[in-house]
Amino acid sequence: MRGKEPIKAVTSTHCWDVLPLQLDHPKPYTRHMSQVVERKILLIEDDEVTALILSAYLQGKGLTVEHEKRGDAAVDRIIATQPDAVVLDCNLPGKDGFEICRDVRALYKGPIIMVTGRIGDIDHVLGLELGADDYLPKPAQPAVVLAHIMALLRRADAAEPDSGETGAEYRFGQFRIDRSTRSVFLGTEEIQFTTAEFDLLWQLASHAGEVLSRDTIMMHMRGLEYGGFDRSIDMRISRLRKRLGDDTSNPHRIKTVRAKGYLFSPTGWN
Repeated sequence: MRGKEPIKAVTSTHCWDVLPLQLDHPKPYTRHMSQVVERKILLIEDDEVTALILSAYLQGKGLTVEHEKRGDAAVDRIIATQPDAVVLDCNLPGKDGFEICRDVRALYKGPIIMVTGRIGDIDHVLGLELGADDYLPKPAQPAVVLAHIMALLRRADAAEPDSGETGAEYRFGQFRIDRSTRSVFLGTEEIQFTTAEFDLLWQLASHAGEVLSRDTIMMHMRGLEYGGFDRSIDMRISRLRKRLGDDTSNPHRIKTVRAKGYLFSPTGWN
């Protein structure tokens, strides 16, 4: 059996410059603020100083933080501990963050945030396509990292059916999406999606025939406003189209409405 090829990406000599941080004894998050109770975060970062500062900040906000500094131990650690979220550096000894994300994605359903000093859309696209839920450039203030963690945890909580919920399903021609099982079918073929991709597709399908702005989508996906320069939504839409057999140059299933947003067509699935 042929082994997996190494993933090539643009590298940088330094991955995260730690910005000044004032630890002001912040109060822990309570359930009504963030739905966080004993949340466990796995921080995969080889720089000890960066890990110490970020861990202290997140712990001060009520999160439990575990630290792994080696890339070649990260996959087993993620699978074994199943943390609520993973903060993943890219440049790691033994295995880089892109390879880790690729190798673990099928066995770990929680959110993955890649934090990296690598620049350029190629690395951003690569991270998202390999299954990352979010992508932050370095240097990043711990408060910014926390905000993205909390947004992804809120989304993960919202995606879980309540106890006793029968589940919801949408059908449009050959297309079927089931929230309770988090499955998508085109005819008899099941299409696999990452957590973030499924959540985006569910949002679009549950508003079939409506135009959703990027700001609306971003608020749903991250709990953050669209800044005008974040291309992660566009990248994920492109990914959805490819997986769903849509024409990327002239899409008829997930349409782009110029200057407004995206529209899931209820009639494009026959």
